[in-house]
Amino acid sequence: MAGRHNHALILAGGRGTRFWPRSRSARAKQVLDFLGEGTLIQQTVERLTPVVAPENIWVLTNRQLRDEIVRQLPAVPRKQVLAEPVGRNTAPAIGLAARILQDVDPDAVMGVFPADQFIARPAGFRKLVRAAYKSAAQGSMALLGIQPRWAETGYGYVEFPKGAVTPGSLAPVPVVRFREKPDAATAARFVKSGNFAWNSGMFFWRADVFTAALWQHAGRTAALLDTLPRFGARNFDRRLAEVFPQCESISVDYAVLEKAAGVVGFAAGDIGWNDVGSFNAVYELLDRDGAGNASRQPLLTLDARGNFVDAPGKLVALLGVEDLVVVDTPDALLVTRRELAQRVGELVKALEASGRKDLL
Repeated sequence: MAGRHNHALILAGGRGTRFWPRSRSARAKQVLDFLGEGTLIQQTVERLTPVVAPENIWVLTNRQLRDEIVRQLPAVPRKQVLAEPVGRNTAPAIGLAARILQDVDPDAVMGVFPADQFIARPAGFRKLVRAAYKSAAQGSMALLGIQPRWAETGYGYVEFPKGAVTPGSLAPVPVVRFREKPDAATAARFVKSGNFAWNSGMFFWRADVFTAALWQHAGRTAALLDTLPRFGARNFDRRLAEVFPQCESISVDYAVLEKAAGVVGFAAGDIGWNDVGSFNAVYELLDRDGAGNASRQPLLTLDARGNFVDAPGKLVALLGVEDLVVVDTPDALLVTRRELAQRVGELVKALEASGRKDLL
């Protein structure tokens, strides 16, 4: 049963440059279907609707993606799919949503969810989300941590007290501190210690509690957002376009959470969480043949192992190659090694530098 005051903010403004050429400015990764189970943002909404009513779901995206997201999410009220005038990272985005929610529901409890994550076991996820909403309704600022499955250097970590963490527990645990993306040795130590979790980017708090924290720790941004008229007012969009670009571009972790007192966390067990951060992550989620090749399209292989292929509408034949990513679109073809999948975004920067806007 969805809580009447539970609201969900889905952050969907990223470009997904590590998924080029499949992901483009007007069709970024959050609106793509990588697994044949619906787009990432559609799956996010589907996971949440048993906990949050569709009329309490809000999406913050950019101008290029807004119309496509409205089309993909017919159950979400159109006026609640908002486009940022410019990207300003997560602190101003969440602050804007908190400001709006206080207009429409003074008792709003908001959960913040990235639009581009995959969770294989949604029932376990929803148990944690319900517990986090309950904690937030009581005044806490809460987050969802993911039990580390390997020594990942690309994620931030959350430190809990020694001996206090039981993965999957529905009881909140105090957050000792936030840790930046570590080097390999530090990541291995974090995993071995047992009291660290990956920071999932999912947060929970009352809208008024977050606004008060924003005033305390990022006062200039809070003051700017406070000048906005009531949501739905005729001049709201015009004022937002004037005010939002003046906000500091900073993450909510840096701006608020690392400075706030009394933040708590829920340590998830194995809910099958994947941040879908690169083509290699998609490869890990797909079924693979006996030689470890993954493709949703017809694939002919001979002495080929560990490859990921995304080439709709054609047969791809692989001969004697290993651990490749092959992504084919009508105007671009990507071929790289899977171990370099995190660097695909560098190609987008190179295209920007060469003025190839037609490929972005």
